[in-house]
Amino acid sequence: MQQQRIEGRWIAAFEAQFRRCAVGAGDLVAILSETQSRALNVHLAELALLSIGARPFHVVLPTPPQTEQVPVRSTGASDVIGEHGAVIAGLSAAQVVVDCTVEGLLHARELKQILSGGARLVMISNEHPEILERVAGTPGLEAAVRRGRELLSDARKMQVTSAAGTELSVDLVGAVVGGNWGYCTEPGTRTHWPGGLVACVPASGATHGKIVLAPGDVNLTFKRYLESPITLHIEADYVTRIEGSGLDAELMRSYFEAWGDRNAYAVSHVGWGMNPRARWDALTMYDRNDVNGTELRVFAGNFLFSTGANENAGRFTKGHFDIPMRACSITVDGRPVVTDGQLSSDMKANLQ
Repeated sequence: MQQQRIEGRWIAAFEAQFRRCAVGAGDLVAILSETQSRALNVHLAELALLSIGARPFHVVLPTPPQTEQVPVRSTGASDVIGEHGAVIAGLSAAQVVVDCTVEGLLHARELKQILSGGARLVMISNEHPEILERVAGTPGLEAAVRRGRELLSDARKMQVTSAAGTELSVDLVGAVVGGNWGYCTEPGTRTHWPGGLVACVPASGATHGKIVLAPGDVNLTFKRYLESPITLHIEADYVTRIEGSGLDAELMRSYFEAWGDRNAYAVSHVGWGMNPRARWDALTMYDRNDVNGTELRVFAGNFLFSTGANENAGRFTKGHFDIPMRACSITVDGRPVVTDGQLSSDMKANLQ
């Protein structure tokens, strides 16, 4: 896309983000990366932390061998640590962990141990820094996401519909609810940049119905806008049937089947995007190597439907789909939060 050089404006963007995370002078900050990490982001993180006066140190691991028969993409569940005790100990001893791994640690097996000592995790999505600079947090985003998270935490049912035919019901009893605005300040918490998402990880057997993917919805594992409809029938969390005659459906069937793992077909997490700076159409502007698609996960008014790993239900798998859907309507205990792809007035209050 552009020259892979350090720009002063990107150092400033990283510094601003770390200051939002309450990183201060003297703080011990671990920068976790791997040999296939985006080197530009690793360097920008170090320079920004030094400009704050923090005490960064690097933990660099070899990117693991590719052992699956299909490419692993967009899982949020990096296996780069490989349950390495010394690495876990080093990261958990830091006050802040800056995660620059390729896939990210949000769903990694080791995350709970890393956070248990009070460290907080800032995952920098594997994006070109121009995207990170452009989709920084906005005034009011934290308050808006907190409102959505509180609403979801107190609710018992989420329902999702669309003119295309989606009819999905999610039992929220026992769900793990989260909200992300791109930064975190409390010990033992995690965030990802870009942020702006309200989501939950449902308990086992909580999700039923059908998802109808329409042209313009985005398969972020493939970094591809859908051009033909696909219907996913879901029974007790699992996709049991995939309908569709186009290439998009054929590609999805092929990737699901390649894992040979029933858990790859199960629901991972569901939620809605709230970041007004994130754009649905941004994927058209970048080479695939420059984008991880986190911006599209958080664009305001999308319904984010995901399959794959679900720690809350005790399911782990490397197979993963993140699919932001447009033009959906979402209600929580009957209260609209998104209507035809637009945030409700209370959800978007004070967003800029």
